Amino acid sequence: MANSGVQLLGFFLSLTGVVGLIVGTVLPQWKMSAYIGDNIITAVAMYQGLWMSCAFQSTGQLQCKIYDSILQLDSSLQATRALMIVGIVVSLSGLGVACVGMKCTTCGGGDKLRKSRVAVTGGVVLLVGGEDALSKFSNKAPFENVNFGAAVFVAWGGSLLDVLGGAMLAASCPRKKQVSKYPPVSGSRSGPSSSTKEYV
Repeated sequence: MANSGVQLLGFFLSLTGVVGLIVGTVLPQWKMSAYIGDNIITAVAMYQGLWMSCAFQSTGQLQCKIYDSILQLDSSLQATRALMIVGIVVSLSGLGVACVGMKCTTCGGGDKLRKSRVAVTGGVVLLVGGEDALSKFSNKAPFENVNFGAAVFVAWGGSLLDVLGGAMLAASCPRKKQVSKYPPVSGSRSGPSSSTKEYV
């Protein structure tokens, strides 16, 4: 029962992490910069995301423009975009594999050992997907001399939850039962019972 609880917790942590990865990838606040003119009315906050760039003016207007071509992004943001998409796709496939192998589901047959191995495989795939998305945050190249936006922290937290959930699923494999080398001992070791028959 404890093993099933660990699997459920790991699955829901990874599911929350994948949602965080998707939200972080879609949000435009990856890079932030601000321009303040002669007065506060001309203040503009600029956001650059993986899919669009936005300008938020102090008057409350928000203008966003979707990139016409992927070539408008610098190479580091292109790499970030690719790694985030690959991380999301791999993590979603890991969630599907883990769902088949979890104890609380009926798909995948009744063989408990095989189901637990499938759940462990799903956990490893989730680990790979989370690490793939997390690997871009170890490189500071796309974020040098700029302010981090909210999307970076959302995606970073989603990656960590994905890795944590995948680790819990990967560690949920049951240990093999130790089989004794000796045959089971019978109930009594005293002499032959009175009910045994002797043959001549």
